This record gives sequence, structure tokens and C-alpha cells, in this order.
Amino acid sequence: MTSEYVRIVIAVGLLMALILLRLQAEAFGAAEYDEPGNRYHRGIWTRLCWYALGLALLWAIFLVHPQPHDVLFLVVGNHFDVFAFGLSLAAVGAVQAAIFAWFRYGGLRLPAPSAYPGAALNSILTAVIDEAAFRGALQGMLLAAGLPDGSAVLVQTVIFVLATRMAAPGRHRYMLLLSLGIGLACGWATVRTGGIGAAILAHALTSFAVFVCTGHAGQVAGRGAEPDEVEALRKPEGWRDARRSGETPGPGQAG
Repeated sequence: MTSEYVRIVIAVGLLMALILLRLQAEAFGAAEYDEPGNRYHRGIWTRLCWYALGLALLWAIFLVHPQPHDVLFLVVGNHFDVFAFGLSLAAVGAVQAAIFAWFRYGGLRLPAPSAYPGAALNSILTAVIDEAAFRGALQGMLLAAGLPDGSAVLVQTVIFVLATRMAAPGRHRYMLLLSLGIGLACGWATVRTGGIGAAILAHALTSFAVFVCTGHAGQVAGRGAEPDEVEALRKPEGWRDARRSGETPGPGQAG
């Protein structure tokens, strides 16, 4: 058993630990679960721990694997291609986020200004961890194992969707389709550019656009389930619906 083989096996083990960490993003309140209403009520330090653990595992993979640049795509890639592919995909991501917000909410649902710095940090760090793990290490290992480009992109996309739990019951189908799109588009961009720079750029800007347009990091509520929508349906105390009671409101009476 050669030293290089042992290092590859260790890198695979570290990647599996990273995927398990990604599965636990909700418990840390990080990534697409960085929402005010997260059921675990995690604070900023818990989320920072998730980012730190993810980056530490990526750094360990980079140090252990004998060919992190050539095999695992853990490199930015050609600078011109990075900006060309990254910005093009980011533009598509921003437009689709705006279109979704228009059909879902009737317009942009801009968050409070104080939420922007945290959302920007979350978008960037989540994109770095996801792209390095799935489009970089995982997709690179699949290609090294002999899978064709298209098959490797498809497999890592399926694993990515499962790891983000976007196919779980109760998740909005828009986020499932968006995760599939990110996995496929960023996987293709990584193969074309020879690095994950374009994928990180596209992923980060798309995620931030979703936040700006919908007010959510990734947990878009179903129709009628947003807090403002629920509040709008609530009648003031003492009011009753005269149409249901069979009465006709008289002058000065509330319906």
C-alpha cells in the first residue's frame, strides 16, 4: 500500500465527514437555515462554528490529498473563464430569484438593512464550503474513479440535494429546483474552467439574490405561511364575518 493511496483514502474519509457536517447545517442554523425563525434558535457563534469546521475540513483535504489542484479542482481556475462563467450564471440566478419573488409575493420582499452583512457572509462562506466539497472534492474523485463528465456532475448534484435536505417534506419546491440547478450549472462550470472559482462566484451571488428578493436565506415558506400573510388573515378582536353568520352589516358596523 503506497503512501499516495493512504492519503487518498484519508481524503475520502475527510470528505465524508464534511458531507455529514453539511447534513447538520440546520442544527447549527447555518447555510440555507440561517433564518430568524430557525427552530434551534442558534446564535451567531454557533453558525460561525459550522463555517469554521467546514473550512477546517476542506483545508485538511487540501493538505492530505496528493493532487488537490489537478484532481479535486481545489483551485480558482482560468481567471477570464472564472469571471465569464461565474458572472453569467450569477446573472441567471439573480433574474430567476426576482421572477420567483414577483410571482410568489407580487414584488421584491426586501429584508431589513441590518440583515444584509450577515446574509452576505453566509452566502459567501456557504458557497465556498459547498463548491469545494461537492463540485471540487466529490466531483473530482468521481472523475478520477473513471466516471464521464456528465455522470460525475449528475451524481454530485444528487448527493448535494440530499445533503442540503431540500427534497425533505415541507420544503418549498422552488428551493429543490434551485439546488438542482446550482448543482448542475456549477458542476458544469467547474469542469469547463478547471477550478471552482466560477462556481463559488455564481453560487454566492445567486444565494444572496434569493435573500434580497425573498427575505429568506433558503427556507421560503409556502403560500399563506409567511408571518405577514398570516397576520393579514387575522381579524381584530370582536370582529365577525357577517357573510358567514347570515347577517347584513348595518351602518357603522364592521363586516
